[in-house]
Amino acid sequence: MALVSEFLGQLTLNLGAVSLCEPTFPTVVDVADFDPEKDAARIETAIKTKGVDEQTIIDILTKRTYGQRREIAFAYERRAKKDMISALKGALSGSLESVILGLMKSTAQYDASEIKASIKGLGTDEETLIEIVCSRSNAELLEIKKVYKELFKKDLAKDVAGDTSGDFAKLLLALVETKRADPSNVVDYEKIDEDARALYDAGVKISGTDVKTWISIMSERSVPHLQKVFERYKSYSPYDMQESIRKEVKGDLEKSFLTLAQCFENKQLYFANRLNDAMKSKGAKEKVVTRIMVSRCEVDLMKIRKEFKAQFGKSLHQTIAEHTKGDYQRALLSLCGGDD
Repeated sequence: MALVSEFLGQLTLNLGAVSLCEPTFPTVVDVADFDPEKDAARIETAIKTKGVDEQTIIDILTKRTYGQRREIAFAYERRAKKDMISALKGALSGSLESVILGLMKSTAQYDASEIKASIKGLGTDEETLIEIVCSRSNAELLEIKKVYKELFKKDLAKDVAGDTSGDFAKLLLALVETKRADPSNVVDYEKIDEDARALYDAGVKISGTDVKTWISIMSERSVPHLQKVFERYKSYSPYDMQESIRKEVKGDLEKSFLTLAQCFENKQLYFANRLNDAMKSKGAKEKVVTRIMVSRCEVDLMKIRKEFKAQFGKSLHQTIAEHTKGDYQRALLSLCGGDD
């Protein structure tokens, strides 16, 4: 029963702090006539069926919110005297298993688990670490830190510090410290100009880069403020902020700053681009696709869908249908929630 208590049996229902602070645009919403007992019975039958009835599992779990999936898990445990997560793990495999088990965690639990997996063992999966730490809001990061401590009995900042180095580590740690200012109704034009000038003076204007200044501004200012700073930056620099980043820094630090800049400008477009690149890359990067679809379906996947269609002239639904197959495809299309 360890797994069900680990991910589901917590005192607080970790739906992710984001839902309390920002408007959400989910594709997965609460089902109105929800009956956890009935869903649990259907899942039990689906798991016991010879060859496993994956379609029923997909139909139920991709169309319920985390809070509802959690209730189903408890109903299943009462009914089958077994932990539902373990039962699903035994019944499913491959990409479908990754999606379904991901859905059995709250958004913050899923992000925390993905970070943990990216720094576990030999070598670091920097791509995952960068995507999550650099794209999450302050509220989301605060929740991830709390959940990370609950799940792994370790401090997220310490784990990140122990697994990264140099300026890359400094940037990630500055973000994990969640010192970003809250958006303000007052627009401080003097501060905007000052920050834009400081970014230019610390980078393009000089030989080398004063990374410390870049980290401080990009990790501590509010997102609306930074959007105006990047606009103002163009009046000082011959390059926009993203071009400047590409010229000034390299490697994981470059990827991190670019992710931040892209998310400040349009976070949902950043995810749309990630999904498109992952599906069109040779041997589709299923891990990236799974992570974005699972982690954003109760946050902003509806907006990501709109940005995807606007950017690529083809719907996310169509692109998933073209680049994936089988049960995995059916689960992703269900999370996508419709064709645009």
